[in-house]
Amino acid sequence: MDNFQIETAQNVSIQQNIAGIGERILAYLIDLLIIVAYFIVAIFIVGALALDFGDQWAFWLMIGLPPFLYFLLWETFWDGKTPGKAAMKLKVVRLDGSRPAFSGYLIRWLLRVIDISLASGGIAVVAILFKGTGQRLGDMAAGTTVISEKQKVKFHQTILVDIPDDYKPVYPQVTVFSDAEMRKIKGIFYDARRNGNHNIILELSNKISGIMQVEPQEKPIHFISKVLEDYNYYTQK
Repeated sequence: MDNFQIETAQNVSIQQNIAGIGERILAYLIDLLIIVAYFIVAIFIVGALALDFGDQWAFWLMIGLPPFLYFLLWETFWDGKTPGKAAMKLKVVRLDGSRPAFSGYLIRWLLRVIDISLASGGIAVVAILFKGTGQRLGDMAAGTTVISEKQKVKFHQTILVDIPDDYKPVYPQVTVFSDAEMRKIKGIFYDARRNGNHNIILELSNKISGIMQVEPQEKPIHFISKVLEDYNYYTQK
């Protein structure tokens, strides 16, 4: 499942890592196993204690109420998670990344009957695949989605760059930077280069050379590339 980006009311971009269909199904199966285990244990306890329930309706209401409210209660009181979602590192959030109100959890819970129960999850799967924002019908109505909290680090988000075995560094001063600072430099540089923002590249080059106290002999774009390569040489060898 792809990520999607939204703009908050404060014009801040938020990248949501949408939970995949497989992850959501596994989370649901874990929760289902917990519910089945609850029924088995509850019935075993009642049988072992030889409890007499003259009113069978009251008995099944007492036994069945926790599973009936399972998803609503867990998500409401555990920050959008159930045990299954927690195991898969998933959670329910609003589309702007914030925590839903109780009404949001309630709406998506009520529509589980249509999304999941009536069609064995078929409607939910179709809606999620076609919507593109990880939303089943209940999520669309509630303005929520399910995201993955797993950190998926891509190569360009690390400090790593490819350098040959016979690489010759030029700027030993790069060691004044930390890994976190170099990741930030790399991220800004790659974004600016991809978008053709030459002014940002020039400002970044000036900032880096000032901190390193060197006078670059290359053009800004080549200087920053060299700094990244030199940092890898000195920190990875």
